[in-house]
Amino acid sequence: MRFTLLVAAVASLAAAPPPPAVVTAHNPLFVGADPDIVALCGRWWVYPTGAGDPRDAPPASRFYAWSSPDLRRWTRSQPLLRMSDISWIKSDGAPDHGLWAPSLTAANGHYYLYYSVGPQNPTPSRLGVAVGDSPAGPFVDSGKPLLTGGHGFEAIDPMVFVDPRSGKPYLYAGGSAGATLRIFELKPDMTEIEREIPVATPPHFTEGSFVHERAGIYYLSYSHGHWNGPDYSVHYATSSTPVGPWTYRGAILTGDTTHQGPGHHAFAQNPATGQWFIAYHRWDRGIGPGPYQGDRKVAIDAIRYAADGAILPVTMTDGPPPPSPLPPSTCQEPHR
Repeated sequence: MRFTLLVAAVASLAAAPPPPAVVTAHNPLFVGADPDIVALCGRWWVYPTGAGDPRDAPPASRFYAWSSPDLRRWTRSQPLLRMSDISWIKSDGAPDHGLWAPSLTAANGHYYLYYSVGPQNPTPSRLGVAVGDSPAGPFVDSGKPLLTGGHGFEAIDPMVFVDPRSGKPYLYAGGSAGATLRIFELKPDMTEIEREIPVATPPHFTEGSFVHERAGIYYLSYSHGHWNGPDYSVHYATSSTPVGPWTYRGAILTGDTTHQGPGHHAFAQNPATGQWFIAYHRWDRGIGPGPYQGDRKVAIDAIRYAADGAILPVTMTDGPPPPSPLPPSTCQEPHR
């Protein structure tokens, strides 16, 4: 997403009541944007931008997670990573910074939290990675940027996919004004880049890429349009490899009469049932020209596939997400 700093008086932030740490939710579930979702350790985990305590100053100064055993009852974590924990964040000399678009990957017996640091101007945006021993954190930053933008490329919206066939981890990043997708292979330690893999940016790509694999098909999905406008939506392309070439397949998540700007999403599968879900953010409001203001909120809906593997268009819902209890499990790899 294109990050916009939220300005508020510290006094009013301090006076604001904290959001509930436990909720029994209907769509939309809670305030937040850019959600990643994984099924891990017998629970669903959602990692969004924001969705923490409104008394945080600045509001984008830390990450939280929400977790649930069944997609119905959600518990907010303690802070996972604070801006003050990142030693290099002020090294660019920019006057202000914010954290957004976290993404979690499990590997090597650890949990890796990838995230964006912005804004893009007056200095390039950067990506960071922090490591933890639990999906609930806390996470310790690697001590240096993973990737820095520049020359027309915005280093935003990281997503790491570990190919189930080769075991290789791939980092997908980029978007917004440059609308450029880049793919990198990571080193086995998951905190450094091994090499860049040339890729053609697919049609209608703006930002927020995500990759999952199903029945031998690799799906690259991404946001299109302006983050606070009615054209924001989710499109996808497919390939026989995790790095393309990509064949554009169409839009799967677009605004309707009561929900606008759905985008920046993630997929996850219940390993017990095989059912796939999409977590995304949206504006709950009627049709209008934008730019929209206020809070974006996180929702989760079921995904359906056609016989040929095509993703069927998603109908956004307002009730509780379909109940989807996860089987008890030890903490191992997430189900993408």
